[in-house]
Amino acid sequence: MTTVDDLIERLEAEAAADADPATTPDVGIIMGSDSDLPVMEDAYEALDALGFAEQTDFEEAPDARFTYESYVVSAHRTPELMYAYGETATDRGLDVIIAGAGGKSADLPNMTASVAYPVPVIGVPVQEKSVDSVIGMPTGAPIVAVDAGKSYNAALSAAQVLAREHDEIEERLVEFHDEQKAGVADVSAALHDLGIDEFRDR
Repeated sequence: MTTVDDLIERLEAEAAADADPATTPDVGIIMGSDSDLPVMEDAYEALDALGFAEQTDFEEAPDARFTYESYVVSAHRTPELMYAYGETATDRGLDVIIAGAGGKSADLPNMTASVAYPVPVIGVPVQEKSVDSVIGMPTGAPIVAVDAGKSYNAALSAAQVLAREHDEIEERLVEFHDEQKAGVADVSAALHDLGIDEFRDR
């Protein structure tokens, strides 16, 4: 059975490895509980659509140039793990962190931002009641936050952060945006040309 201390030792060993940033995860996805996964899965979907790959072994990177990792990190139940994750983020090669948390005390995004600073953190309120907690970060260690349940947008924001340094990601984001615009145009033309009744029936 893996313990919290085991995970902390793993993170610290990876931070000390001085690995090539091209082989380490670029995006970290963390959540307060595995019960948050149904909401956070949209972040995985968005990153996959942009050509990222999941990295499950720090020492054996997948073929994709850009990767992400994920952990369950509870600000309340495992604060020592949260601190270790934030404190090792830079040395482990992470460029941006997506943090999802639920409940009225959704502190994981804010606390991680404070510890990992200046690594940017994008907060995802897993539930509507989590919004105030996630966006209520005091001045000094800010986060970016999306609306409740919008982990897909959080992943796009993470990619935008990386795109400032990597032209390949910028190109993928532009292509993704163009596809969205084309989809709206197709729907608009169909609604106009078919009329509302036939459009509904198609």
